[in-house]
Amino acid sequence: MANILVYTEQRGGEFKSGTLSAVAAAKQLVEKDGGSFSFVVVGQDVGAVADKVKNYGAEKIYLLDSPTLEHPVPDLYAEVVAQTVKAAGATHLLGDASTIAKDFFPRVAAKLGAGMVSEAVEVNGAKSFKRLMWAGNVVASVEVETDLVVATIRGAEFDKAAPADGETPVENMTVDVQPGKCKFVAFEPAVSDRPQLSEASVVVAGGRGLKSAENFEGLLGTLCDLLGGALGATRAVVDSGFVDNDLQIGQTGKIVAPDLYFGIGLSGAIQHLAGMKNSKVIVAINKDEEAPIFSIADYGLVDDLFKTVEPLIAAIREHKTQ
Repeated sequence: MANILVYTEQRGGEFKSGTLSAVAAAKQLVEKDGGSFSFVVVGQDVGAVADKVKNYGAEKIYLLDSPTLEHPVPDLYAEVVAQTVKAAGATHLLGDASTIAKDFFPRVAAKLGAGMVSEAVEVNGAKSFKRLMWAGNVVASVEVETDLVVATIRGAEFDKAAPADGETPVENMTVDVQPGKCKFVAFEPAVSDRPQLSEASVVVAGGRGLKSAENFEGLLGTLCDLLGGALGATRAVVDSGFVDNDLQIGQTGKIVAPDLYFGIGLSGAIQHLAGMKNSKVIVAINKDEEAPIFSIADYGLVDDLFKTVEPLIAAIREHKTQ
């Protein structure tokens, strides 16, 4: 039977929604193999985070609260989470495939001699997962042979878990927290009034067809704000310096699966499609009718974006005033 720990990623007292995708994967494992799952919450003054995940059906919440754990320094987090895995007798450690988890989960696996699966997209069984390779062109089945399984979950491939009845008890863990070789220096977040790209329900993304940073912000930024969405971009746009790299979507950027995705002036290279193809509704605007983005779009418009986006903005504004 599975005894699963789900790492609860948080920032500023709010847990990240990708955690709920890891919970969904944990629940699938429990359905297939029996057992239960628990949360592990790490940080400083994170009791409020534990309170916010009490009603998701977990058996227990392991709370690791210490001033030393204020920042997600990888060797520190790896050590205390590894200690918790041992104390809980866990068979699995799961977490969203975020930047933080990608940093310290392999360290946990190395410390405990466990097999590691990165960015799982499907649960086959207790020790069997599917993951994508070659920008999603190959789906590999991965079998873990060790007693403990460490895995990051690609959140866009799993529906987020819904709240359940009841409340989960919290256990305050006493762990040996020793300063490691890594040291936190500073964190400089991108400041924006728009939603975070990975959390937004609407994403407006653009490609090289926008031609300039001014067009990108002037057209797509306006459309994005009207829809209350997040702004995204292809790698080519980032490399051209139109926008910062934290807006990049794709194989080497962020993975998104919003309710509504606009792909404007982007062709839809396989590397980009790998980061957004699970969006619920995809709208594409491109003057090239052979652009790959149209192969996965729910709605496609073959036209010049400079002739179509402004009328679209005007129509949305008119609708919002009615």
